[in-house]
Amino acid sequence: MNQALQLVDIRQAFGDSPQILADVLQDGVNMSVWRRHLPPQLEDFAAVVVGLGPSLADQRVIEVDEHRAPVLGDLLAEAADVEGYGAFVADVTWLVEAFTCLLGARRLGLRIRVLEGPMCPRFHVDNVPVRLLCTYSGPGSEWLVNDTNTQEYLSTAAVDLHSIKRLHAGEVALLKGEKWQGNEGAGLVHRSPAGPQRRLLLSLDWLA
Repeated sequence: MNQALQLVDIRQAFGDSPQILADVLQDGVNMSVWRRHLPPQLEDFAAVVVGLGPSLADQRVIEVDEHRAPVLGDLLAEAADVEGYGAFVADVTWLVEAFTCLLGARRLGLRIRVLEGPMCPRFHVDNVPVRLLCTYSGPGSEWLVNDTNTQEYLSTAAVDLHSIKRLHAGEVALLKGEKWQGNEGAGLVHRSPAGPQRRLLLSLDWLA
């Protein structure tokens, strides 16, 4: 484990307001979660979208302009006729702005997709500095309270089912990966939820 981390307890932070997301900047915090509940309009939109099938996806790199908000009016364009689409685009736009402002990002990668099954079924850590995840519909990502060296969890053949935690639909999570300076060996251990349930997942990656 990185020597600096041996003096810091590794933990996760949870709160009912978006301000909690800033806790991920603290040493020793490898995940911060805004425990929000989606408004009914967004819940209904996401439920319809996951029913349209797994072919719906949008992926792009966003160059951040500090003088104007990102324009995402064509996001997931196949769902543009679904009621609540405008609210969905506004919500994703707000999350992009909050993510870039918090990190001082100049470039980020955005992915939004309908998934039928687990994209990453095995427990792993991300090889990025930090990633935002928000599941708009369906089960959220599963994670482990790794308060010791990450590799101890990844090398374990069996995981105690009682130790597995799960994010809920609507919650916004910032997950530190192995490329966050000073977080080497302490990235959050997580995986896609098991089972064939469909879900609508947004992820944002800090690229630069």
